Amino acid sequence: MRAWQAWGMAVQINPSILSADFARLADEAKAVSGADWLHVDVMDNHFVPNLTLGVPVVESLARATDTPLDCHLMIEAPDRWAPQYVEAGAGSVTFHAEAAAAPVRLAREIRAKGARASMALKPATPIEPYEDLLPELDMLLVMTVEPGFGGQAFLDIMLPKIRRTRELISKHGLELWLQVDGGVSAATIERCAEAGADVFVAGSAVYGASDPDEAVRALRAQAESATAAASWACDH
Repeated sequence: MRAWQAWGMAVQINPSILSADFARLADEAKAVSGADWLHVDVMDNHFVPNLTLGVPVVESLARATDTPLDCHLMIEAPDRWAPQYVEAGAGSVTFHAEAAAAPVRLAREIRAKGARASMALKPATPIEPYEDLLPELDMLLVMTVEPGFGGQAFLDIMLPKIRRTRELISKHGLELWLQVDGGVSAATIERCAEAGADVFVAGSAVYGASDPDEAVRALRAQAESATAAASWACDH
């Protein structure tokens, strides 16, 4: 067992159903049975300029698959709405730092209801002001595109931010997952892993493949290989 596996870190691949066929969501969920989570993008056409899924669809999807749901709320007033997604069946709920009025209270409420609490940062939002909040979270999401639309090109300028976030996680000795979302593909996942990410959201790279489940396996293998050689992982 490699050192980075021994201390509890494991690469996770979360296909984004934003890139799936919305008319066949149950089938699309089954097409990625090897995934760790299904990433569900919730957009309200206010916080981001797009409108996608809501609580009723999450409820239906939770009944249709055994894969846990990772709900990313790109919405206004997550303090009001996030707990409903836990009640709908989400195993992890991510709110945006830029939208939450009381992020610590919200994270604690999500956890109290039985889900993992996660906070997301837009590309222009620095991690440093939120260092003291990290112990309240189960996952931190660094957006590697501007939120709101799938299929965008990966922003390489986010790699230093991923590294800084991993350094803060290590500094405090936290078992905090570090997720990246946006433009993650075979061409970019190794750089993300080397920088410190361990949870990878992939949309078109998975659902645009002829065999989505094989795409999940291939991405996992790439990320595991890059992590094994990464300096941050070798330090543990």
